[in-house]
Amino acid sequence: MPAVSTSAVSTSAVSKAHTIKSPKARTAAECVRLEQLPNIGPSLAEDLRLIGILHPQDLRGKDAFVLYQSLCAATGQRQDPCVLDTFMAATDFMSGAEAAPWWHYTPQRKVLFGQV
Repeated sequence: MPAVSTSAVSTSAVSKAHTIKSPKARTAAECVRLEQLPNIGPSLAEDLRLIGILHPQDLRGKDAFVLYQSLCAATGQRQDPCVLDTFMAATDFMSGAEAAPWWHYTPQRKVLFGQV
């Protein structure tokens, strides 16, 4: 059996460690950082911070469509409608709903808001 370079294994282990996603909260009560919200990664967390949402609890009672419009205004460009779906998922989760993939909100978004 050929020998495996220790440095190759260490490098591989290090790069995998950098790609591990932060653990997601199972309930709103245990959600402390935006990145712990289901469906929210580093990029959308930064988008939320851009519009003044600094903590998951800041999403309670917020209207996902208003958040979406605020992000569009803050960036000066129309955001993908999937961002609205994700905001719908996040606001529902922080209101006590079970975690659900963002795409489960797509049909609801289309009924409520049509083409965004």
